Amino acid sequence: MSVFSRYALLASVFTLGAAPAAMAQSSGYFIPPSAQQSAPAAHAQPAPAAQSQQAASGQPQMPPVPNLPALAPEAAPPTAVIGVISVPDVMRQSTAAQGVQAIIEQRQAALGKDAQAARTKIQAEQQAIIAEQGKISNAALDAKEQALQQEVATTQTKFQLRNEAIQRSGQEALGKIEAELIAIVRQEAQAHGMNLVLHREQVALNVSAFDITDEAAAELNKLLPKVDVPPSVVTPDMEANPSSPEQDGGQ
Repeated sequence: MSVFSRYALLASVFTLGAAPAAMAQSSGYFIPPSAQQSAPAAHAQPAPAAQSQQAASGQPQMPPVPNLPALAPEAAPPTAVIGVISVPDVMRQSTAAQGVQAIIEQRQAALGKDAQAARTKIQAEQQAIIAEQGKISNAALDAKEQALQQEVATTQTKFQLRNEAIQRSGQEALGKIEAELIAIVRQEAQAHGMNLVLHREQVALNVSAFDITDEAAAELNKLLPKVDVPPSVVTPDMEANPSSPEQDGGQ
């Protein structure tokens, strides 16, 4: 089978993310509630109907929950004084985060331009080999197809690593903003006498007096109006997993 029937014009060789993923990723302290999945309570025991379904499906059944002795009484926690904050809204108002977004988008655009040029070059090489079919020996044709195949894999890996480097640099810059925001949330909570701050997206109803979003955003812009985005450099510890030519042909 000719290599060109597997490559399908190589359209998926240099597929890059349409939007910078760096703005959606961070070190994990602030995780958007929509990205979390509620986990079952560790102490909950499946209902009989659920156990029957597990047994019918062949899934292992949860063992009975043990009855543990009561612990010695301890002091009750303080009365909750609650505040709420919308981290996505803070980041949208943050001039530093907006600056990071702009730089990452610029780097992504440059990467996309280079990827298009590489795609055009390989497609031209592909057409040149197709034109030589029947004019050169099968062995020579196979050698050129294999060389093109290797070029595609190498180029794909190069662009994947460059894309990962852009994401890493964006995440590093966002990490600085996130660290500052954590300190600001603690500061605002202390100023308001709050001992519990929740994500606003997790709260069904609240009054504006609970919300410290705008205050936190204003303080963040005051303390950290901008942040430097480090260069997007491919380092030896980075890895890419390009799909095989056979997989590309099936897409």
